[in-house]
Amino acid sequence: MGRWSLLLSTKNHRATPAAAVLAIALGLVPAVGRAQTWTTLSHPAGFTAGAMLLLTDGTVMVQDQGTCGCGGGNWWRLTPDNTGSYLNGSWSQLATMPSGYKPLYFASAVLPDGRVIVNGGEYNGSSTGSWTTKGALYDPAANTWVNVAPPHGWTTIGDAQSTLLNDGTYMLANCCTTDAVTLNPATMTWTAVGTGKADINDEEGWTLLPSGQLLTADANNTADVFHTEIYTNGKWTFAGDSPVLLADIGSGTSNSHELGPQVLRPDGTVFIAGATGNTAVYTIKTKKWSAGPAFPKVSGKSLDEADGPGSLLPDGNVLLAASPGVFKNGVKFFEFDGTSLNAVPGTPNAAGESSFQVRLLLLPTGEVLETDGSTDVELYKSTGSANPAWAPVVSKFPAKVKHGQSYTVTGKYLNGFSQAVAYGDDYQASTNYPLVRITNTASGHVAFAKTSEFSSMAVANPKKVTASVLIPAGIEKGASTLEVVANGIASAPRNVTIK
Repeated sequence: MGRWSLLLSTKNHRATPAAAVLAIALGLVPAVGRAQTWTTLSHPAGFTAGAMLLLTDGTVMVQDQGTCGCGGGNWWRLTPDNTGSYLNGSWSQLATMPSGYKPLYFASAVLPDGRVIVNGGEYNGSSTGSWTTKGALYDPAANTWVNVAPPHGWTTIGDAQSTLLNDGTYMLANCCTTDAVTLNPATMTWTAVGTGKADINDEEGWTLLPSGQLLTADANNTADVFHTEIYTNGKWTFAGDSPVLLADIGSGTSNSHELGPQVLRPDGTVFIAGATGNTAVYTIKTKKWSAGPAFPKVSGKSLDEADGPGSLLPDGNVLLAASPGVFKNGVKFFEFDGTSLNAVPGTPNAAGESSFQVRLLLLPTGEVLETDGSTDVELYKSTGSANPAWAPVVSKFPAKVKHGQSYTVTGKYLNGFSQAVAYGDDYQASTNYPLVRITNTASGHVAFAKTSEFSSMAVANPKKVTASVLIPAGIEKGASTLEVVANGIASAPRNVTIK
């Protein structure tokens, strides 16, 4: 976070094109026996692509970070083509955020009703850190933004973390204090929660567990630099010490207080990539920590994630972007497979950028979309396959539906087994909600139906979950198949007729 002068001077540094072309030459050899590829989108973004959010109609909302690289109020939509391809998708501009709000590094979430909320920002259209309390709410149906007032008495939100709890409640941190609040979206009122926090929220990430608890590794606890915490019913308590130092804090570090992503995997473990080169694994069943594999050294320099992304893949691996030292250039990509960090190919710009510049988003196809604050947007594909037990199970949906009307889908595991996408306090883009993909039998054309009103946001949830499904007004009629997709994994197809 930019309260330290080092961060203020380096987090806005943009990679040069000359450095970017070195990526392939400096890439590590991929793991044997697996095929991973990055592919540039067929239609390049005509803007500096940054934060991404997967909307409930299958489109992707992408922020234009602005030419200053310090925040922007413009957003664009990436719509997959009629085969469901994001690679060949098209761009369209969305409404501009309210006047005076151009955030960079902020809290965000897709709410259960399909709207998008954005709060705070370490920067707000200027290279000077502001830790703004501004916020805005976006309605995709109306393509409009409205202002969101901050919690009473807060003077900072900044690059805060946020999440949706099991019941769909939005929870937001204050970057610079121990404070947190929840939001009632019907009344747009805030309620204070989160007593007992051992240190301020700055730089920490929140991981939603199947129990509804939140797990975090402390980044500011000088009394115990290995300290972790768990949030249960409004209170934080000690969750044990990590066996390795994760946050960049304490003796022998640069004291940036940074951390990497925390990702829940389908096997019931949370993988945390540290800003020190270390990683750790928390096993939910035993409530125990263990050391994970350390990032390797490249040219004598240890790689780490001092701010950086992680995305779950359909096969349970975690895609990661690491670089040497705090905010130094030279990104290397890895997949964590539960045991090892396996090197995979890099993006075209990787050599000339740092991990904090990279954003990842898991798509319904199982591919991962990547942005880095440039006009280059990449798509990652791995050949790993999902365990069938992780797929959503649809128990009830009408066999005949009419276009332009809403119906209810019922099933289990509709929210997947993880929030899937993590970064820390600078970027949240969880994808633990069901998407509905419809394929016309005659033409093979693919359309997404907008989903909303999720009865639960709980991950790895075997209980009945419902969601509202709006059949698109312009969808092709006739015999079709319907799939519910969560975190890139599709349910068994169901036959449905569109009238």
